[in-house]
Amino acid sequence: MSAESPLYFKQLLAGRDFGRQNPVCAQMENFIYLVGDKGTRECVVIDPAWAIDDVVNAAEADGMRIVGALGTHYHPDHIGGSMMGFNVEGFARLLSRHPCPLHVHRADAEFVRKVTGLSPSDLQLREGHDKIAVGSVEIEWLHTPGHTPGSSCFRVAGALVAGDTLFCQGCGRVDLPGGDKNEMMRTLTQRLSTIPDDTVMYPGHNYGGSKADFGWLRKNNPMMDPGYFRNFR
Repeated sequence: MSAESPLYFKQLLAGRDFGRQNPVCAQMENFIYLVGDKGTRECVVIDPAWAIDDVVNAAEADGMRIVGALGTHYHPDHIGGSMMGFNVEGFARLLSRHPCPLHVHRADAEFVRKVTGLSPSDLQLREGHDKIAVGSVEIEWLHTPGHTPGSSCFRVAGALVAGDTLFCQGCGRVDLPGGDKNEMMRTLTQRLSTIPDDTVMYPGHNYGGSKADFGWLRKNNPMMDPGYFRNFR
């Protein structure tokens, strides 16, 4: 991401960059991403949750305007809703503060509506390989099921925002509603197999690091080894 590139890309960490007064938020170690075009001053927010005012303010402090939101999957710590007895801000709060299109994968749409209370008309349903333009910046939607049926990653320039599909160490759980071990295996060993080694992966949580290139991940993250899943029960 050179200085001449139009790409605006910002990684925000829970408890440091947003939600500093919320101990649960800090413990979850979520990452939120702002991605857009420095020329048009427009951006989208990926996985807005916990402290929406902080996230909107972070974009505005950089002179950027949020024109949309993308959800990697339906879990409340990424898009808002009730979780472990806590009410997490997310999509619904963003709509009230800064109305904009909310993009989710079609396979997670029903779950999204249940956890957020939003109506079908509030959501823009997406499929794998859809492309979203933010100014001159293009974001490609990759469907990577396993953690949830609609789990998705977003490819932009030389980066992949991975949500809970993949972390620097490990991958998303497959024992929650909608999780599927076999789909996760196919995602990590087949669907993401063509991602170049020099692509930088940005995860949905700070589990083992804030970013890593795929070359490193293939050598150091056992979840990307097909042999791991053959022995997984």
